[in-house]
Amino acid sequence: MGGGGFSMEPENLTLDEYVLEAARVERPAVGFLATASGDAEGYIGRFYESFSTLPCRPSHLPLFGRAPDLRAYLLAQDVIYVGGGNTKSLLGVWREWGLPELLREAWEAGVVLAGVSAGAVCWFEQGLSDSYDGDLRVIQCLGFLAGSCCPHYSGDPERRPKYHRRLSAGEIAPGIAIDDSVAVHFMGDRIHRVVASRPGVTAYRAGMENGVVREEPLPVEFRRALKRPAAL
Repeated sequence: MGGGGFSMEPENLTLDEYVLEAARVERPAVGFLATASGDAEGYIGRFYESFSTLPCRPSHLPLFGRAPDLRAYLLAQDVIYVGGGNTKSLLGVWREWGLPELLREAWEAGVVLAGVSAGAVCWFEQGLSDSYDGDLRVIQCLGFLAGSCCPHYSGDPERRPKYHRRLSAGEIAPGIAIDDSVAVHFMGDRIHRVVASRPGVTAYRAGMENGVVREEPLPVEFRRALKRPAAL
């Protein structure tokens, strides 16, 4: 997700509902990793507030308190949902704990890997990140998916021109640029579907052609949020 989901659109959980559908389980176990925010209590609280209204079994993985058996936790999930924040710090903490190898094992076992902003960028080889103050920089990520990722493509006016500049300079690989309120669903390493929670947004393949940056808008499916019974 380039942006959106419960943390940005708490009144519209369309993308979160889509993530649960991808698990193909009646009540999937959903593990939230808020590492990029330093396990911010408010962020974790908003996760539970939203996901308690959805047909799932939510939990979260703390890495700034006493961590559980990481492999057992991750492989017990149907969905691993990564929150936004500082991508570089997220990757540093994960690498210290050995999570990249465990996440790949979970992915290969069929666990759905999902996330928003930093939680989208992290799966690619490279990302355009606001982890540093003052500029958007290229960072090296997990490499589960080839190429680069640029989130918030429509929501942040600096993203498109700076992504183009990095592409033109050869500083970042061709990749996927994702608007806010859009999710790009990969099955394996191929795009299966692009889903939006509001009209007028999409995702793009971006790269160089004859010395010029070229964007290819991807076909997008607009979905409305499911009607859920009011909380008692």
